[in-house]
Order: sequence, then structure tokens, then C-alpha cells
Amino acid sequence: MPDQRPTADALLARIKEQDRARLRIYVGAAPGVGKTYEMLQEAHALRSRGVDVVVGFVETYGRRDTEAQLQDLEVIPRRRIEYRGVTMEEMDVDAIVRRKPQVCLVDELAHTNVPGSHHVKRYEDVLEILDAGIHVMSAVNIQHLETLNDAVARATGVRVRETVPDTFLDRADEVINVDVTVEELRNRLREGKIYRPEKVEQALTNFFRKGNLSTLRELALRAVADEVSEKAASYRAREGLEPALIPERVMVCMSSNALAPRVLRTGARIAGRLGARWYAVYVETPREKPGRINADDADALQENIRLAESLGATVVRVKADSPSDGLIAFAQREGVTHVIFGQSARSRWELLWHGSTLDKFLAVVPDAAVQVVPLTEV
Repeated sequence: MPDQRPTADALLARIKEQDRARLRIYVGAAPGVGKTYEMLQEAHALRSRGVDVVVGFVETYGRRDTEAQLQDLEVIPRRRIEYRGVTMEEMDVDAIVRRKPQVCLVDELAHTNVPGSHHVKRYEDVLEILDAGIHVMSAVNIQHLETLNDAVARATGVRVRETVPDTFLDRADEVINVDVTVEELRNRLREGKIYRPEKVEQALTNFFRKGNLSTLRELALRAVADEVSEKAASYRAREGLEPALIPERVMVCMSSNALAPRVLRTGARIAGRLGARWYAVYVETPREKPGRINADDADALQENIRLAESLGATVVRVKADSPSDGLIAFAQREGVTHVIFGQSARSRWELLWHGSTLDKFLAVVPDAAVQVVPLTEV
């Protein structure tokens, strides 16, 4: 029998991985998809479970929904720097390290700092925070990845000047794609939820053209899937395991939400591109048993089931005490490689009592490529 004990290098890698601070990155195809909002929702979920969370830097751009999510979270005051007679504000890395929270939120990864700052780029600030033993949640748009810069310029006609090296994405322990449909994103733009009114028409006819957004969504999906695959391959190589030929399997987390069809259509699209089998999984909790479920929710659920079947899904009903328990059990049993969540805006009380299904899922199934589809009224 061959020696199955891990090598010294493998043991050292495990120790270092356990000791080091973790980095989660939310990736989006374009501004306005909901990366920052999703990150703040997760921050509230962690805080409700006793985790010490602070906001290192979040830019709201005047978006009311995002500003509302900042309430009740501790925000580290920004550092003021004089540059050419103008006072500028940047993230205060020293203050964050002194405060020593468990988790820090840092938005706008590709941002270039004002001259006189500790580092040239904000992602370098994040590396310093991680080195101090503080976990980080951050966000970036796909067009800011260095290796995709040329592809984005060809597709959109816009050359993005601020970029993040792909090696930084490799440092991430979890990479999550936050996605909305092209039309929903353009509607958000028209409603003034992304840019100021005077910039809307120019954006619609330039960067936010339908063709551009479709290409960017494709790039975001592939980048996240590739990153997860590389991490899985690195893990197997480090552990001395044979490369795995794993068939792609897609799981859509289906619910009784009337907006769930968006999630199902996203799952069908992804499964079609991957040539993969896909499952629409509904978790029946004790409060949603037949006879106890709300009548409107029961009707919506049946409509969602019919739609999933018409799109080619294998519909699965799982009984569990909580959605996270049921989804985790199914994903582990079936070897799911891609997961699509629908994320609705929830009250602070819901987060306090139930926590975040997404966060619980990632803690147990970190190797699945995750896509989040925000469920908001258009």
C-alpha cells in the first residue's frame, strides 16, 4: 500500500492556511449589480452572530439602498490627505490594524490611492490588513482584472485604467459572482440607482449597451468558474491526489419567492453553456410543510416548479430544519460544482435569527463556484 500520509509540505500548507486571514471577493459584471449591497448584507449576518465586523471603506455613490445597509455597522473614519492644495480621503489602514476587528469590509479594490498614502493601490492596503490577521470581504468589477483588460476594451470600446492583478484574485479563499440580467441592470441605471441622472443617457448608449453587458456577464461567470477550478486543482496537487475529472453539476436554490424565476433562468443559461445537468432544489422547512405554508407562497412555489421543469431542471424537494442544512447536504451528496443563489433584501431581524444561508453554505462547501442573483422588484 502506498504511503497515504500527507507530506511535510502539505502539512505546512494546512497550518499556514488555518492561520492566515481569509479573503472573500464579490465579483460583478458592471457597476450596479449589487456587489456592495450583498457584501453589507453578509456583514450584518456575521455581526448578528457575534462576529466583530467593521467597514474599512465603502462607497455608496448616493444609492439609498446601500446607504441604509451601512446603518448599525461600525465605520472606521477615513484618513485625510492633503494633495496639491486639496484634502482627499482614503481608507485608514493604520486605524483598522489598531482596531483589530475580526472582519473588515473594503470596497473598490482597483482604486488608486492619493500620493502620500501607504500604498499605491487599495488592493495592497487589503494585503496589509490580511497580514495583520484580519479577515477581509471586498468587491471588484470584472473589467478591473488585469488579464481581462484587453478583452474588455475590445468588447466595450472602453479602456479601464485602474486594474487589479490576477494574482490578487488567487489570494482569495472565496470568489462570488453577483449577477443581474442585462435589462434589470439597464432599468436600475434609468431609475438613477447607479449614476446621477445627467449621466444616464450617455451610459446607456456607451458602456451599458446590451451587447457590452452580455459580454461582461460572460467574462464574470467564466472568471469565477476558472478561479474555483484552479483552487480545487491546487488543493489536490498539494495533497498528493490525482487530478479529478469532475462532471459539471449546477444547483439552483429554488424558493417560493415570486421573483425566483430569475434565478431559474440564470441556472438554465449557465447549465446550457457548461453542458451540465442541473437541479432546482427546494428546501421544505417545518414552517413550509403542506398545510402550513402560506397560500400565496404555495402557488408561487408550484409556478416555479413548473418553470424549472420546462427549462430542463431536475426538481428536487429536500426536507431539512433550515435552507442551509438542506442545500449543503444535497450539494455534498451530488458533487455540485456551480450554485446559484437568489438573494432578497431581508430585515435585520431575519439576519439576527436565521443568519445568512450563503455564508453558512460557503463555510461548508467552499469549492463550488457561487453566483448570486439579487431578487429585487424592477
